[in-house]
This record gives sequence, C-alpha cells and structure tokens, in this order.
Amino acid sequence: MGLRKDFLWGGAIAANQVEGAWNVDGKGLSVADVAMYKPKVDVKDYSKQVGVTSESIQEAIKTDDTTYYPKRRGIDFYHRYPEDMKLFGELGFKTLRISIAWTRIFPTGEETEPNQEGLDYYKDVFKEMHKNNIEPLVTLSHYEMPLNLAVKYNGWVDRHVIDMFRRFCDACFKEFKDDVKYWLTFNEIDSVTRHPFTSAGIIPDKSNNLLQDEYQAFHNQFVASALVTKDCHEIISGSQVGCMLTKLTDYPNSSDPRDVLASFNKNTMNYFPGDVQVFGEYPALVLNFLKKHHIKIAMEPNDLEILKNNTVDFVSFSYYMSMVSSYDENNLELTAGNTIVGGKNPHLETTDWGWTVDPVGLRISLLQLYDRYHKPLFIVENGMGAKDVLTVDKKVHDQYRIDYFKAHFREMIKAVDSGVDLMGYTSWAPIDLVSASTSQMSKRYGFIYVDEDDLGKGTLNRYKKDSFSWYQHVIATNGQDLG
Repeated sequence: MGLRKDFLWGGAIAANQVEGAWNVDGKGLSVADVAMYKPKVDVKDYSKQVGVTSESIQEAIKTDDTTYYPKRRGIDFYHRYPEDMKLFGELGFKTLRISIAWTRIFPTGEETEPNQEGLDYYKDVFKEMHKNNIEPLVTLSHYEMPLNLAVKYNGWVDRHVIDMFRRFCDACFKEFKDDVKYWLTFNEIDSVTRHPFTSAGIIPDKSNNLLQDEYQAFHNQFVASALVTKDCHEIISGSQVGCMLTKLTDYPNSSDPRDVLASFNKNTMNYFPGDVQVFGEYPALVLNFLKKHHIKIAMEPNDLEILKNNTVDFVSFSYYMSMVSSYDENNLELTAGNTIVGGKNPHLETTDWGWTVDPVGLRISLLQLYDRYHKPLFIVENGMGAKDVLTVDKKVHDQYRIDYFKAHFREMIKAVDSGVDLMGYTSWAPIDLVSASTSQMSKRYGFIYVDEDDLGKGTLNRYKKDSFSWYQHVIATNGQDLG
C-alpha cells in the first residue's frame, strides 16, 4: 500500500526552543524564559532539571541573562527564519510544525487586545512558509504560557485562564485564517503530572495539594481545548484541529501477571488525556482513580457537554522510546526517557541520553492508537538527541541518525500497510535547538547543525549534516526509497 500521495512529510519545532528574541517587539515573559541550563544536575534527573520555586522564578525575572536561561536566545530563528525556511524548502518539506508564542500576542495573558507586532511576525513567517510550498501545522500551547499567569493564578489551576487562552486562540484564528488549516491545541497535554510548571504553569510551592491541582489543570485544559476546537471550526472553514499526546509505550518486564498489570496501569493513565479529547468523556477507570485519591475536580454545569460536543478531528503524538514496568521496581534497571525515568528494556540499545531506541515500538504505538481511536493519526515528534561533531570542513557525519530514522520509517510504513490512517510525519527536530528538558544545545536532533554550544557561544551558522540529503531523498520518493 505505502503512504498516501498527499502524505505530509516535514519537521517540528517550538517557538520557545528556537526563536530567541525573548524581549523583542513587545514579547512578555513565558514559563520557558525562566527555565535554566543546569550543567551540574544529572541530565536524567528531570525533576531537578525542570523544577522551579517561587524564589527561583523571582530571581530569573530580575536578570537579563541568556547564558543560563538559553530559551531566551534559542537559535535566533526570530531573525533567521527566511534562511531556515529556505533550507526546509530544500529538504522538500510538505509541512512544518511550529508554535505561536502566547506572550508575543498577549504579553501577560491578561490583555484584551493582541500585540500587533507579534501578529505581524507570524504573518511573515507563514508567508515565508507558503513561499517555500510548506503547509503550516500550528501548536497553540507548546510549553510557553505567560509567566504572569503562572505567578498570579498558579497557571491552569485557575479556571479564569480558559477565557484568556480562548482570547489568544481566537486572535490567531482570525488573523491567520487564510494561512493555517491544521492546528493543535496543547502540546503533550498528558505531561501536566510529569512537569506541572512547564506544561501548566503550576508552581509547586503555591499548591497545598499538588496532585489535586494537576488534575484540575488537566480539566481546565480539556475544556479550553474543546472550546477553541469549536471556535476554530466556526472561524476557519475546512480547518482541522488535533490533540497532541506523548506516546509513552510501556511493556511488561516479564510474563508475570503482576508485571502485566503494572504495565496496563501505566498505559491506561497515558491514554487518559487522549480518551477525553477523542471520546469527549472521562474514562471510568480514571474516574475511579480520582475518587480513590480524593481528587475533586471543580466543573461548571455544561463542561461535560462541551467536551462531548467538541472532540478533535485527528490525533497527533510524539514517540521517542518505550519502557518496561514491573510490580517491583527493584527488578528494573532504570533509564531516562521523554521527561520520565522508567524501566530499561534489555533488548534495546540506548541513545547518548539513555533513551531506548525502539522502532518496532512506533509500529505498535500506531496500531494501538488507531485501534483505540479510529481517527487519522499524525506523528508530530520523533527523533534522537545525539552528540554531533562538526568537522574542520564543516561536515557532520551522522550515519547513526540515518539508521535511526530508516528503522522507524520502515515500521511506520508497515503500520500503514496494516490499515493505519496516517496523515503525516514531522521529525523532532529538523534543525538543532535548545532541549526542552535539559536546556542544552549539545543534545542535537537536527538534519541541520547550528553552530552554538550549551553556553550560547558560536556563530549560529547553519550546516547541512549527512542526514540532510538522505531525508531529502526519502521525502522526494514519499518513503518508497529509504536509501
């Protein structure tokens, strides 16, 4: 069968990891602007890497430092996007997933009128994308909510944030209705319980009951997602809105039924945010979990109706690795993953950052998601962080990256041949950028090398890696020739 003829090949980036220009043209502070590079903290210790306190936030607000707050500088995509877009066009991209920084449009989140300079910037970005025959895929919330809303309201714990987010989204829909057809609401919405500040603006020391607040934030984001899905459909004729999930595929460590049960429980909670956005209702097992943990979600009378009547058009997800679970964690060797630590599968190799490499897991994930949701799927993040070396002649010989993608594409195509309806694939990330979890530049994902180190030193010049021409050929043949 192979991939559909209009398969959307491309790449994915996020505003807070590439744009820089953190205080330019009226932009306000976001939660990403206080994320620190912590070279003395183990890169696998995610709780310390992304952890914040009220005190650390206030210290960040007082400084203009961009060395240890690297998401403030990114890779200067804000000024270099025409150059980068030309490279993406040369790769043959059919689509590029980007995010719109909320604080470029509403600097504090509480304004009633949008910042025109921010709107103009993204208008120009979309113009450049279309100039290179690239279809935008836009994420509305990608770990960059206004810092003011985190400090003042404890982020998505407060229901008032729904109206502010809806105002931001509506401004985007009205301004870009002729530019953007495909939209995503919340990036990896399930991540609220893994990194509550990054994902939902929750400052842990402001919470009396963190678990309660996390699930309240979940609910408020679900309602917001449903409402802006409704708004998008009404404002932009023919638009499609998707949810975005982290697919944390988990296997039992053994055939011991207790291990099977432990894995089932992990996967059930991972599916929960997708279930709400696709089916429009809370799963029975999750409702029981909330009851057992004495979590009482404050709902408005028509919330459940809003969820039921405004489900998503497609399901997008990130997939990087898989893990294993056991009823007794002493049985496991632990390793890092996508902002989690879990059981290491002894049958799989790992990346420089300890993430398991599991191409077959991508095929399994596609089959699981399609069997569960019966909605078109879109892989919007997949890739490997590696320690690339730029040679004297400005080359990067990254056969390991080619091998990684080749293996994953083979399994992706097998899943399609099994009947999965797959819209497209965007690699994370087509160009080197600041890592979401560890705020490093040395954790490189791209087909394009950016000359910048972890402390922000370098020319910022862009260089094509060996994988650039390989991915270009894969796109040109629509995956029929993996080289």
